[in-house]
Amino acid sequence: MKADNRTSESDIRPLKLGGNAERAPRPLIFLGLLWLSLLVAFSVLVTLLVTILVEGLPVLSSDLVTEYPSSRPEEAGARPAILGSVWVIITTAVLTLPLGIAAAVHLEEFADKHNWLNRLIELNVQNLAAVPSIIYGLLALGFLAMLQVDNKNIVIGGALALSLLILPVVIMATREGLRAVPREIRDASLALGATPWQTVWRQVLPASVPSIATGSILALSRALGEAAPLLVLGALVYITFDPNGLLSGYTTLPIQIFNWTGRPQEGFHQLAAATSVLLLIVLLLMNALAIYIRNAYQKRW
Repeated sequence: MKADNRTSESDIRPLKLGGNAERAPRPLIFLGLLWLSLLVAFSVLVTLLVTILVEGLPVLSSDLVTEYPSSRPEEAGARPAILGSVWVIITTAVLTLPLGIAAAVHLEEFADKHNWLNRLIELNVQNLAAVPSIIYGLLALGFLAMLQVDNKNIVIGGALALSLLILPVVIMATREGLRAVPREIRDASLALGATPWQTVWRQVLPASVPSIATGSILALSRALGEAAPLLVLGALVYITFDPNGLLSGYTTLPIQIFNWTGRPQEGFHQLAAATSVLLLIVLLLMNALAIYIRNAYQKRW
């Protein structure tokens, strides 16, 4: 037995770290291709941003915000597009955030994780977050047609398409925020006599507000930059009036940019660049707000 023990101990060899494994040709080639792809993508992004800034900053003025579109570039502005974007995004937020947060709370806090229907819903929510945006435009178009709505180019129609687009993102972001709250918070609240709903309403949701707000703002930022689902609904590319309600015709900043880039005059291309700069500023402000909320109100357990 002793000889067997000595033999078994001699057979055991310490693991050796592969010091030269990362220097093999295949990993080096893969790493080089990875850095090359990142460099190409970053170069294209920087070139695009510099081109937009160079062309758009000289014509970025108050007239772009206050004037209506015109057949003459020097007199054209994007006021209807700005107001249309405001109407659509606010309506999208009203339609999406309560429903998305409520669905996330149900799936995370109350739904049976072992029920096949709930698991199927969770799987579909994760898959829907990766569906192309134009599909949601087609879904909204079919829904409005089912309701026999003749004029589908209305604010509520565009908001419906964008709500379908960002609803899975809001649900997933809210669930991540709820999961970040320690289980001990829930157990302590229940031990003190609170009901499960009181625990969620008074403890879990307030603690997860930073994550929910950050995810919601980023989702709305994505909706603000979308044009494909709105074009499917027949969004107007040239209007000279201010949207004034949920049933009003509208256009948005991405659609206005799309319209001006298709014009042959160089002046319209400069206006498209200036509008792109304006849209970038709004998106940066929304992202900055999301970062501020996350850093200012986030709790570390």
